[in-house]
Amino acid sequence: MQPFALSYARPVVQSPSTTPYAYDPTRQLNVLPDGRPASCSRAVLLATGSTASTAGSKTHFDD
Repeated sequence: MQPFALSYARPVVQSPSTTPYAYDPTRQLNVLPDGRPASCSRAVLLATGSTASTAGSKTHFDD
């Protein structure tokens, strides 16, 4: 007998995507192709849904 949920389950469709930034281990942050920090790009922030939180430690900018 097949479980009810499997009658309606659909495979996840993966859409091809490209990341407009890359991680720079020497600077320890994400950078755009021109070398600017990715956090400076409004388009990148809107596309990735990045947010700034005040919860947690106040000593780190990425908490």
